[in-house]
Amino acid sequence: MLQFKPIFLGQAPRQVPRATTSQKCIRTNDIENVGRTARHHTFFEMLGNFSFGDYFKKDAIKWAWELATEEFKLPIDRLWVSIFQDDDEAFTLWRDEAGVQENRILRMGEEDNFWSSGSTGPCGPCSELYYDFYPERGTENVDLGDDSRFIEFYNLVFMQYNRKEDGALEPLRNKNIDTGLGLERLAQILQKVPNNYETDLIYPIMEYAANLAGLTYRDASENSKTYLKVIGDHSRAVVYLISDGVTPSNIGRGYIVRRLIRRVVRMGRLLGIKGDGQGDIDGAFLPAIAKVVIDMSSNVDPDVQTNSSRIFTELHKEEIRFVQTLERGEKLLEQLLQDALAQAIQPNSSQAVLSGKDVFMLYDTFGFPIEITEEVAAERGVSIDRKGFEAEMEVQRQQSQAAHNTVKLYADGALGDISSKVPLTEFLGYSTLQSSSNIVALLLKGLPVTHAPEGSEVEIILDQTPFYAESGGQIGDNGILSISGTGTINITDVQKIAGGLFLHKGIVQEGTIEIGGSVDAVVNSRLRQRAQAHHTATHLLQSALKKIIGDEVSQAGSLVAFDRLRFDFNLSRPVTEDEISKIEDSINEWIGMGVSLQTRVMTLTDAKRSGAIAMFGEKYGEEVRVVEVPGISLELCGGTHVSNTSEIQGFRIISEQGIASGVRRIEAVAGPAFVEYAIARDRVVRQLSSLLKVKAEDLPARISVLLDDIRSVRGEASSLQAKVAMMKAEVLGNSPLFVGSFRLVVGVLDSAVDVDSLRTAAEHVSKMLGDMGAVVLGNSMGEGKVSIVASFGPKVVEQGLNAGKFVGMIARICGGGGGGRPNFAQAGGKMPEKLPEALQKAKDELQLTLSKKS
Repeated sequence: MLQFKPIFLGQAPRQVPRATTSQKCIRTNDIENVGRTARHHTFFEMLGNFSFGDYFKKDAIKWAWELATEEFKLPIDRLWVSIFQDDDEAFTLWRDEAGVQENRILRMGEEDNFWSSGSTGPCGPCSELYYDFYPERGTENVDLGDDSRFIEFYNLVFMQYNRKEDGALEPLRNKNIDTGLGLERLAQILQKVPNNYETDLIYPIMEYAANLAGLTYRDASENSKTYLKVIGDHSRAVVYLISDGVTPSNIGRGYIVRRLIRRVVRMGRLLGIKGDGQGDIDGAFLPAIAKVVIDMSSNVDPDVQTNSSRIFTELHKEEIRFVQTLERGEKLLEQLLQDALAQAIQPNSSQAVLSGKDVFMLYDTFGFPIEITEEVAAERGVSIDRKGFEAEMEVQRQQSQAAHNTVKLYADGALGDISSKVPLTEFLGYSTLQSSSNIVALLLKGLPVTHAPEGSEVEIILDQTPFYAESGGQIGDNGILSISGTGTINITDVQKIAGGLFLHKGIVQEGTIEIGGSVDAVVNSRLRQRAQAHHTATHLLQSALKKIIGDEVSQAGSLVAFDRLRFDFNLSRPVTEDEISKIEDSINEWIGMGVSLQTRVMTLTDAKRSGAIAMFGEKYGEEVRVVEVPGISLELCGGTHVSNTSEIQGFRIISEQGIASGVRRIEAVAGPAFVEYAIARDRVVRQLSSLLKVKAEDLPARISVLLDDIRSVRGEASSLQAKVAMMKAEVLGNSPLFVGSFRLVVGVLDSAVDVDSLRTAAEHVSKMLGDMGAVVLGNSMGEGKVSIVASFGPKVVEQGLNAGKFVGMIARICGGGGGGRPNFAQAGGKMPEKLPEALQKAKDELQLTLSKKS
């Protein structure tokens, strides 16, 4: 219901008064229960009906009972109802409106029957429907929590409160309904099987996997059945996740996919599936199982079939990659478990534990997710040292960062450990844009050198510099290094390496430079000003987003360049035009206020205590720099900024778009780039005003009139085309080709007829010919474009002719394809010169097929 939360709270207008849904859900927080209980899943489908201030408790209860007893025909003597302990209204409605016996309505506490989406937000009492598998056990001392007897399959949430931060319940202005009915649970009930896995939603997947292992599900051992259930469940999950665009990786949702895939592979190996299970010992069995899932889903989620190629590719790649290390890892894990168990039986030893170091080695070297190691160990009665594992992970992260910084220098070709021989660069650029500096390292084509001639592309490390090195999203400065009387170097980029060495990249414009020489370092002040304006504007943008959209907005990346700024942030929807206007207005208001910035250096602890926001992707030491726009923004930032917001001049968003699931990107201009943008837009407005001979403020109205005129003319043209097509079609329809009692029309309508008119014409001729008619019309509209439409009468279809397949076959002659329904279909192509051949083929095929039936 999270997508409806703003509507429930009255923060967004409702688009419809009520809705019904079928939602794909992934749940992995209790993954260890999958296959071990009757109804735990990582993937399941939740059916629901929602009311947004429309119907409420009475109708929800009445309709739920009607659905269960009349539509699903569930026996009344097998149904039980739970309600919140204080909800007398629900008790009365179930008893009087639905007719449920009082002794079958059980009151339960807040933990079971009061629903909320979190510690705050919309909430309310709920009522649940339970199915009784063993009604013969009677109605005394019933415990609805007894999973061996009952299954809860329908939950009705009466969303009538908003829980505030202090825990108080505030009545919602509009009372809402949110219900959930588990498809898998209902399938178990209706199909009368002992668990969700043996329904037709999952059983075919398990049976296919069993076949690959040389088993049958019914005759398999309990352990093997558990493995098959995991395969059945997880296979559905990964197929739908990959179809929806989630790819295997080591972070976020991608890690969920990878973890599930590896669990399936491991379960397959435990079952004895070798390779692809069909003779190819080096193959993969997951794509074959995925095909079963895809085939089963084709009628309910066509996108899965459309994405099948990508699904197969990802699964094959992941399985092969994991299997390459799995065998060695399994043998090593077995040895480690034996050692841990042997150690546990020694005197003065406690429970068998797998060390964090060993768990990390399995993770780092053999690709074992910690959850799989933990699961396998638990099966042998061994626990794992999670804290030790996390400590090893932290050491690796620190080593990785240090290696990254050092290797980055080596990767550029430097010989020797330069980072250990030269001091860290002192950055002077907060207070000055020029300095006298000494060259402490010089690289040419990635190699250390003592001098470099004119025209050389060089990399220079100085003892101190006013040049800002790229970090925190801000690009490096540009400028000049001058050597008195001997040469100049044009600096085009500055990178920070080895934790604090500034690598100045540029071209020797004249003269020769030497290591140990002194230079005058001068930053391009014009470009620095542009970067500063964009960096401070980025801080203001983050504050404006939190102000206008909400504190849930968080940074996901940024770029501070000379010509623009880019800000990525987490948001599950587009920013509206109204929100964009408000964001721009807020930022420009802050710019106009002329607020002076304050910068302070403090400990990281103090900075966090002050409420400073950390920049995305940055690593911080014990001391940090905090940049504050008083009353507006407070962030940890090592970048360069304006001294007063008035220096930004102005701010304008030039684009807003989604770049990944749940991630939006804003690009904007500020400072001199904003002025240039405004001038360019003003120039366009002047040109339009001149062309249309209206004032700038009258342009929208004038353009609207022109668009209406264009639409009107296009409408008239389309209408005329349709009339022309109908006239030509009637001529064709009046002279059909007779094949026995069948009537055929195959012909060309000229290029003046568009696709819509072609379809209309085909339908018209088809009506003229009646049930025994077959129509194929084609035309070519412009260079490289062909359209073909087929319309078959019912009697023609009965002869085995399918318009969708037929027109697709014909279109291939023109270098295209298409399809549609058995009685009507459309196709396209890109070879107009082949249209006569294609239509002749259509005519011949129709004559041949129908002559046999006449």
